[in-house]
Formats: sequence, structure tokens, C-alpha cells
Amino acid sequence: MKKRVAVIFGGRSVEHEVSIVTAHQVMHHLSRDKYDLLPLYIDKEGIWWTGEVLTKLESFRASGRSKLLEQARRVVLLPVPGGGVMEDPRFLRGLFRKPAQWPVDVAVLAIHGTFGEDGSLQGLLEMAGIPYTGPGVLGSAVGMDKILMKAVFRAHGIPVVDYRWIYRDRWYRNPDEVADEVERELAYPVFVKPSNLGSSVGISRVEDREGLIRAVDVAAGYDRKIIIEKAVPSPREINCAVLGEGEEVRASVCEEPVSWEVFLSYEDKYIRGNFTKGQAARRIPADLPEELAERIRELACRAFRAIDAKGVARVDCLVAEDGTVYVNEINTIPGSMAFYLWEPSGISFSDLLDRLIDQALASHRDKSRNIYSYDTDLIEQFGAGAKVGTKAPPSAGDHGP
Repeated sequence: MKKRVAVIFGGRSVEHEVSIVTAHQVMHHLSRDKYDLLPLYIDKEGIWWTGEVLTKLESFRASGRSKLLEQARRVVLLPVPGGGVMEDPRFLRGLFRKPAQWPVDVAVLAIHGTFGEDGSLQGLLEMAGIPYTGPGVLGSAVGMDKILMKAVFRAHGIPVVDYRWIYRDRWYRNPDEVADEVERELAYPVFVKPSNLGSSVGISRVEDREGLIRAVDVAAGYDRKIIIEKAVPSPREINCAVLGEGEEVRASVCEEPVSWEVFLSYEDKYIRGNFTKGQAARRIPADLPEELAERIRELACRAFRAIDAKGVARVDCLVAEDGTVYVNEINTIPGSMAFYLWEPSGISFSDLLDRLIDQALASHRDKSRNIYSYDTDLIEQFGAGAKVGTKAPPSAGDHGP
């Protein structure tokens, strides 16, 4: 019996359009002989939709958007085990029609950025009891937040560039104080980034104080936390994908994105390159000595495990002129699912999706072994006749013996 696979994409994120392209790559390569497809599109207002029209990329172009949601059904995902997806009863077309429902066996997450890659969607799916691809709530949240991510990497002995971070409230209160600290502790040039964002949105390379002020103002528009990183002189960006879970992980070949910019901008990644085929300007495999390539693959696997990632992720590294490797970040739901890094290893896009789905189901089965309920007579012990607030409850959250 075929499993129903929900492909979830879109979302309230500046990476909305990137997610649409990734999802359509996934839907194109998902075997219809093995799976029943249920497309689930979250629009920019956070409303959920389904329908065959969502499987056609042309529906999302400017010329087709006016008809897109007219042909789709508005739905909700029920946050209870076994609830699945239900047509929103408030928006049914036709009198006395019962809302349609679709059970979901597994969800493929093709959604990037906030409210999708940061643990929010993963938490909803956990409550709904639906297996899903990629890391859980914790791994997703840490992988999305560059500040927490780098702190975890450092704790595991994984090399990262020097950085400082601030809350935007502090920046607005005293920008000169922050600028003084940056100039004293890091020195120019630096990179300024929103802590929770991807696809190079809101990132600036800064050479002086005037540029710093502009860059932090831009980054503060996207996130309440801003990270400022020391620039590596003339680095090579080398990326590597990792597949698996726990100790059972493997690294792909390395790639080197090619750009005439100091860093890869959003336009470099998705406009100038041919993103619809997953092929922006890249060298695959990267032209590296085997010892250096192996060092990058080893660090990528360590970074993957450090945040408890699952499924497939892409780890982006910087290689300094002296050969020092720094782990820059991990992308827990990479664009195109990083399939182009697995094809040279003999794993096709369809095979990659099969592996991700199988792993999601296995991870869900393993989690079901955990004990989530513990029956006690606590309420009776609390005192049937006592008034609420007159008796101290037992200590909650005590993890000691």
C-alpha cells in the first residue's frame, strides 16, 4: 500500500520563493509508484492550501497567481495524533458539504527559513504525530540560529571564525558603543548577519564604521539578534552535504560555489545561477587536495552530529589561505535537498528522497519507544479538600535522584 507523503513548502519567510522551487524539484522526483502526493503550500500570510494546482510551478508565476488559490483548497493541519490534514470548514464551497480529510503517513519538509526550518513546524508535526524529514525541534532551532549554532560548534571543538553578537535593542540604544567594541575586538573587515535567516538575505560585508552602521541597521530589520563575524582574508567557500542520523552518517563530495562577488549573494545563488536545476555556478567536486577534502568532510559530519541533525544537511566551510578550515554554518533543509552533491556518489534525487522518507519513519518509530505518560496519584495526594494555592505542590522539573 502506497504511503501518503505531504510535501510542505512556502511559509512566512524571506526564503518563500526558494522553498517553492525546492518543493517542485522534490515533487518532480518523488516516485508516484511508491507514494501518494499531498502538496501542502503555506502562503506568505501563513494560510495552508492543498490541491493539484500546487504541483505546477507555472501556477506560482505572476501570470498564474491570480488563479492559484481559486483552484486550491484551504486546509488546516490538526495538532492531534492521527488527525492529519482537514479542509478548513470555515471556507467550504458548497452547502452541507463535509470537509475532506487526508491522513498523512510522512511529511517531506521543503521549507526554508523562519516558521519552517527553525523548529516551529517541527513542533507542530510532533504534536500531530506525523513523521517528518530533517532534524527535530532542537536540532532545527540550533541549526537556524547562527549564534547558538556557533556556540555549540565551539563547545565541540569545531573551529569557527571570531564573532560577537548583539540584540538590536542595544544597537538602537547605543550604536557607537557597539561600533567601538567591534573595532576593538574584531577590526575590519567584518560580516554582519541576522542570526536567524538564510539565502544570504540581510548579509553585508563591512570595511569601515559607516558601512557597519548601515549593515547593522539592515540586519536588525530581519532579526532581534545580529551576529558580527571577523572576515577571513581571501577565503574559498567549500560546502559538503551530510546524510544520516546519529553515528550512521556519511559525507558527500565537496563543492566550491563560483562567484565574482566577495560572498555569494541571494542573486548569485538563485538568479544568476540555474537554480531550477540545482546548478548555480559550482565546481563539483571542488578542486582540493584529498587531505583537505577529507578534513572538510570530517568537520561536516562532526557539525551535523553536534546539533543532532538528521536527514540531509549542507555544511558550509571557509578555507583560509594557510589551509585552516572554519565551519561557517549548517543548513538543515538545504536548497534542492543538496541532491547535486549526492548524484556524483551514485545517489539519485529519487533515491535520496526514498532514504529521507525511510529515515523519517524509522526515527518516528524509535521515538515512539519513549515513555511520555507516567500515572501517579499526585492529585489525590495534593488533598481533595485543600484550596488551590494553600498547599505547596511537589517540586516540578527536578531531574535529580
